[in-house]
Amino acid sequence: MAIVRSESIVLRRRDLRETSLLATFFTRNFGKITGELKGIRADAKKFASKVEIFSLNDIIFYQSSRSSVHLVSHCDEKDNFTALRHDIAKAAAAQLICELVDMLMPPEDANTAVYDWTLEALRHLSTLGHADKLMTVFKIKMLTLSGFKPYLDSCVCCDSKMPDQPRFSMSMGGLLCPRCAGKDPSARAIFRGTIATILHIEKNDLKNNMNLGMNPQIKKELELVLNGFLNFHLGRDLKAQRSINKLDAAGAL
Repeated sequence: MAIVRSESIVLRRRDLRETSLLATFFTRNFGKITGELKGIRADAKKFASKVEIFSLNDIIFYQSSRSSVHLVSHCDEKDNFTALRHDIAKAAAAQLICELVDMLMPPEDANTAVYDWTLEALRHLSTLGHADKLMTVFKIKMLTLSGFKPYLDSCVCCDSKMPDQPRFSMSMGGLLCPRCAGKDPSARAIFRGTIATILHIEKNDLKNNMNLGMNPQIKKELELVLNGFLNFHLGRDLKAQRSINKLDAAGAL
């Protein structure tokens, strides 16, 4: 049983038995792991962290070769992102970031690009007045970095260049030209500006993407396309997205 150390972000957690905790960590060095923290609920001082969702921690764990659950012996908090926890909209956005990473990343498969992007997004979220644009950018970049991005360079069926009147197929994962549109009757029309925005975000860093202008029509369509695509391919909607939608409907965003 190897003893290893890594910086990590807490994606989710749940109580285990009477005194312990089971947490899903997204680690820089080992990818997504499940760790058991024995006795933490009986003695909060046993670990130098509350192991809260979307907190940043240094963890030491015994890397088991016989189980998917690893024993965490040390968990030291580096950043609790307190500013996010004092803002209901930002807290919901941070939870969405963690839920999306948890859903898209396979267990124990290190991806430093996704890790660095996730940490950068959480840090940037703390400085923003509103989180909606960052969430759009995060979803697009996360799909790109994790290998789930929609096919937008040409028709997903015949590979012809981007048509003048493209349609987007959730089930086929990309654009359809007029000749291939009949292969998915549920495919929806999509603005060329929406496609261009997604392609721009895929290729640029956070600073450039946050400076990108989005008119209300493009912004609305981006949300419809991204959320529909994620829900279809994940097989369910995201709980944190439902919370954000309720806050938006209540005028809390």
